Amino acid sequence: MKVLANDGISQSGITALEEAGFEVITTKVAQEQLKGYLKENNITVLLVRSATKVRKDIIDACPELKIIGRGGVGMDNIDVDYARSKGLHVINTPAASSSSVAELVFAHLFGGVRYLYAANREMPLEGDSRFKELKKSYSAGRELRGKTLGIIGFGKIGREVAKIALGIGMKVIASDRTEGEAEITLEFYNHQEIKIPIRTEPVEDLIQHSDFITLHVPAQNAPVIGREELKNMKDGVGIINASRGGVIDEVALIEALETGKVSFAGLDTFSHEPTPAIKVLMNHRISLSPHIGAATKEAQDRIGIELAEQIIGILK
Repeated sequence: MKVLANDGISQSGITALEEAGFEVITTKVAQEQLKGYLKENNITVLLVRSATKVRKDIIDACPELKIIGRGGVGMDNIDVDYARSKGLHVINTPAASSSSVAELVFAHLFGGVRYLYAANREMPLEGDSRFKELKKSYSAGRELRGKTLGIIGFGKIGREVAKIALGIGMKVIASDRTEGEAEITLEFYNHQEIKIPIRTEPVEDLIQHSDFITLHVPAQNAPVIGREELKNMKDGVGIINASRGGVIDEVALIEALETGKVSFAGLDTFSHEPTPAIKVLMNHRISLSPHIGAATKEAQDRIGIELAEQIIGILK
């Protein structure tokens, strides 16, 4: 049986699949050629990340296809319900990349409160001629300790974010449409641990009381954070989006950054990927990364192994 890992897979995943008797193909097939390639090569398993889309036309045209796998959490690039109605297995790896995304959130947060997103742009250009002026400009940083972090979406990634926040002394408010209460476990050396229950609150309350807000929700039909929500936030709030493009109204966000209502934003995902709006890319109060939340070696190893185990369990 053949597995096409169209957006790549870790070597550990390849090894596990090959040892189970699968042929693993890592050739990158263009979206417009994918349907024909799957049919011509009798592909049984198609593995994707966020780049490749698996819609109804591909599902209908490829009867040999048994499994569609998403390396990561969100599956908005796959017609999941339709695939399952046709008897296909649709799998993903919701826990494998949670820690990596959570750490990127804090990379943006730490960089945001100390203006690193701006200093890293200006120092190469003017560090040798305006060092004292730049030092003065970036000397009004803030600490995260003691501040309140609002986490919208309290699934696996949101809980990993909460662990880091609690570990550095932040207060946590969480909101989730389905989760009423979750228990966070902080693990320490020598198998010591502390369990902390966190009860979720309405988004309206979270928005009003948070010094910083981070989103961890699936793709939405409308923004979770728009003009009204921004208006009700604290002055000087910082916002991070490492979930899906479109969950923040980027036009309203730019306006809030320009007025100072929002002090900074950290964006790993964008409304118009892979061509984000120029106004977003050029705004000097936004810390930018190109959708790399899950892109660590450790996460990719976990994703590959978890996908392989699920495929083997289904087909073997």
